[in-house]
Amino acid sequence: MTTTLAFPVLLRLIDERSKAFRATVASAPSLDVQVPTCPEWTLSDLAQHIGEGRRAWAATVAAGPAPAKSVPEDAPAAPREREALPAWLAASTGELLDALREAGPDRGCWTWWGASQSPGNCGAVARHQLQQIAVHTYDAQVTVGTPEPLPDEVALDGVEEFLFTCVATTSPWPHKPTAFDFHAAEGRSWRLTVDGDGARTTRVPTPGTTPATTADSGPDAAGVSVHGTASDLVLFLYDRIPAHSLRIEGDAGLFDLLREWEPEE
Repeated sequence: MTTTLAFPVLLRLIDERSKAFRATVASAPSLDVQVPTCPEWTLSDLAQHIGEGRRAWAATVAAGPAPAKSVPEDAPAAPREREALPAWLAASTGELLDALREAGPDRGCWTWWGASQSPGNCGAVARHQLQQIAVHTYDAQVTVGTPEPLPDEVALDGVEEFLFTCVATTSPWPHKPTAFDFHAAEGRSWRLTVDGDGARTTRVPTPGTTPATTADSGPDAAGVSVHGTASDLVLFLYDRIPAHSLRIEGDAGLFDLLREWEPEE
């Protein structure tokens, strides 16, 4: 079983989610409204973040393994005129997609995720960029009152991408070793194990496909299990929806420990 999307699929989905983001921003009655899921930002701030961030990542991808690049000095700034914003956003996405296509998935690239389970290459960058634009599209939709679940294809890859990229570490877990199980209603499951060796995620059988003594009970049982759609799991991991939006079994307090943990690396 694999949940990793092929590189051309990642690029297609980045383009699709970017179009959805632009359409949502264009439908907003005002760009000055606060984003409920990013309360420090207005919708204008969110749009600027998306546009400038894609340009910066385009430059970083083009630079290969060299240190991260910022937005090029000659890049056009986010327009103040609302009518010009969609074209500016589209150009930002175009620069990122062009850079990724030119580089290909296996080319080395600077990344911030260090000793994670995601490689330091352009394929991993594309994978993470998809989740960034997908979640921020949800943010924009919440802001205008039209929230939609992440598309299944995006969300199923997003659970693993978050765990591989944003959680995996070699820093020791400072508490009693345990495991977190994530079960997507679409039929995929993952286990995050945290112990003295750090945090690592593996794909595991979905409940009901293996004997309970192997997956759901006994010494190998998870400390906490969370069940929901893949979209809800991703949005929960990104702190976009509360825990009560999903079904949680076991010690829910373990999630507080996980969120408070600040690995040293």
